Amino acid sequence: MLLAGKVGLVCEGELKFVPSGLGVADGKLSLPDTDHDGETWILPGMVDVHCHLGMEGVRPLSRQDTLIQGAADRDSGVLAIRDCGAVRDNGWVKSESSMPRLIRCGRHVAKYKRYIKGLPVDVDNQADLPAMLAFQASRSDGWVKLVADWIDRSYGAQATLRPLWHPEVLKEAIAAAHEAGARVTVHSFSHEAITPLLEAGVDCIEHGTGMDTDQMQEAASRGIAVTPTLCQVGQFLNFAEPGRRKYPAYYRQMETMHRRRYEQVSQMVEAGIQIMVGTDTSARPLHGGIGQELAELRKAGLPAEQLVAAATWRTRQFLGLDNLTPGASADFLVYRKNPLANPEVLAEPSQIYLRGRRYK
Repeated sequence: MLLAGKVGLVCEGELKFVPSGLGVADGKLSLPDTDHDGETWILPGMVDVHCHLGMEGVRPLSRQDTLIQGAADRDSGVLAIRDCGAVRDNGWVKSESSMPRLIRCGRHVAKYKRYIKGLPVDVDNQADLPAMLAFQASRSDGWVKLVADWIDRSYGAQATLRPLWHPEVLKEAIAAAHEAGARVTVHSFSHEAITPLLEAGVDCIEHGTGMDTDQMQEAASRGIAVTPTLCQVGQFLNFAEPGRRKYPAYYRQMETMHRRRYEQVSQMVEAGIQIMVGTDTSARPLHGGIGQELAELRKAGLPAEQLVAAATWRTRQFLGLDNLTPGASADFLVYRKNPLANPEVLAEPSQIYLRGRRYK
């Protein structure tokens, strides 16, 4: 197969123009060396780095329903998923050629009674956390998912989001995961949980709503990426409202983070943090809704070039996935407008190719 017309490639921070010699053979890309004016625009496939494939709430889904979810993601332009915690092992998806590429994080790991019931592996004794992260690393694709904070209801009316783990335990646990060959991404809403995570050497932060500017700068200097999940943060008041009377301090905490969510992401960008795109469980439709998260990031002021990078090439690079290079898997999106000048088209590719097969 040969793509007709002049082509503009957007990859790894550079814009390259190639004539009609961009081709796909045996699922691989071949690129000419000649520069030319662009008329068709090509991006590497998008990545949803905070996705829960094969789940609805805490309920694991059948294979058929999981395939439906994955197809919806693929048809939105998401050609790779980091599954950020699943109740049931969904590794079988990797053998389905029509599904987005899957990077598994294993189960969520949380403290007993300090997260959503039925979702995580619960650790009763903090001393067991390093062994549990190492075990989850053995069952994943190089990532594990740790829950760093949640509401502590034992404080009654003064209950707020509080860290789950002692700082020294965090250091040992993250070191154990690294030694087992995995990187660690963490759920964190609160401010208090962030500094111990940074000092423990975490690799990625999900949500990050409590980060202050000093913590952001430290994260940027350490190369720690953040997935803001703005669709999810947009639901904070809904999450907190049922307990508003019983836990007023928690409600105020959540309300503040909800109100500041766009400013928060703008500060992350200013600090130089690598932003990644993740839908979590609040985009609608739940799968195939990456366009809503992209629109939220645009509202937060993420510049077009950084939005494209976050959705595609830079995140793929961070995760070790192929980009648009000769011999790479042909996982790419085709646009009729330049996404760098028209970021609103990101979620509307005119053509979608995964493993060399066209799906749109």
